[in-house]
Amino acid sequence: MFTIRTMNKISEKGLAQLSADRYKVGDDLERPDALLVRSADLHGESFADDLKAIARAGAGVNNIPIDRCSEAGIVVFNTPGANANSVKELVVAGLLLAARGIHEGIGWAQEHATDPDLGKLVEKEKKRFAGTEIMGKTLGVVGLGAIGVMVSNAATALGMRVVGYDPYISVVSAWGLSRAVERAQSLDELLGQSDYLTLHVPLNDGTKGMIGASQLSTIKAGARILNFARNGLVDEEALIGALDSGHVARYVTDFPSGPVAAHPSTLPVPHLGASTEEAEENCAVMAATQVGDYLENGTITNSVNFPDCRLDPSEHQRVLIANRNIPNMVGQATTILANHSINILNLLNRHRGELAYNIIDIDGNLTSDAVEQLRAIDGVIFVRTIQPTLGS
Repeated sequence: MFTIRTMNKISEKGLAQLSADRYKVGDDLERPDALLVRSADLHGESFADDLKAIARAGAGVNNIPIDRCSEAGIVVFNTPGANANSVKELVVAGLLLAARGIHEGIGWAQEHATDPDLGKLVEKEKKRFAGTEIMGKTLGVVGLGAIGVMVSNAATALGMRVVGYDPYISVVSAWGLSRAVERAQSLDELLGQSDYLTLHVPLNDGTKGMIGASQLSTIKAGARILNFARNGLVDEEALIGALDSGHVARYVTDFPSGPVAAHPSTLPVPHLGASTEEAEENCAVMAATQVGDYLENGTITNSVNFPDCRLDPSEHQRVLIANRNIPNMVGQATTILANHSINILNLLNRHRGELAYNIIDIDGNLTSDAVEQLRAIDGVIFVRTIQPTLGS
């Protein structure tokens, strides 16, 4: 039986993927095989040697120490696309809120709700909140992953001109993107023509502060910026200056913090992007399914540190080997198996950057001595043996 510790409240629909006869799930389990997490910060956590995987019910993994997990052979999963529609819908709402004085108008109407002449006041004051339409305006989309593609397609359907920038766009995303979406060759090219700018990239060393003073001076005057991706992508000090001058007309963010949230030209949203009931369920189901498939079959899908790797479940014993991506690793492993009279039925090797992963189905019983020899190969990170129909 596998043990899985939940670090946050996880949707029951997700937990239902982990059958009680194969999994023990709880928030107080010691030395678990895997962790299920949403927003809990794991950077200060110590991980036991038993820990094999961490599944994040969401797309961002900045709350997980990825490098430390890779060193320890802990496979980290996320759930790209599971919350995409939830975020997309909020971005569309953000576009409309940024375009018109809806928020301010509602506040004004509530403030004057008891005035007997409210009807007359409305006709007199409504021009203050009129705003503009988004049809025909240019939306710049930075990052064309699952959410960026959905936002681009929705904005196109609403009559906006959409220009996207993503030098690392995947084939899957490209296939899903509307043909009407134009391509920018650089971020500066995108900024210079954007009436609206929406960010859909992860937060890492390469993207932190990517919208800084230089970019804000390049953006089209009067632009409106939406950040439903991650806090830290925008240099807040530079942003406040741009809001004060009016060069940036609006900032809509799902990550309110300090002076930016208090600025009159900011619309701070309390991190609602992926918080719908449907999104939480989708993420939980995907996270639980992926971690279960890994524990039972060795399959890796949507890992952020190890390569995707899948072989159909087998009735034979399966050997899983993770190693540094260096020459002759597979050769050394297969030689050891041959020396122990183990016949290889199927073998799949994949690599991602400095890491490689192997699924090997064998005919025969792998002895503990053979396992120790595999582990002793210089560059091997871990060796696991599983029998998918019986557990590990």
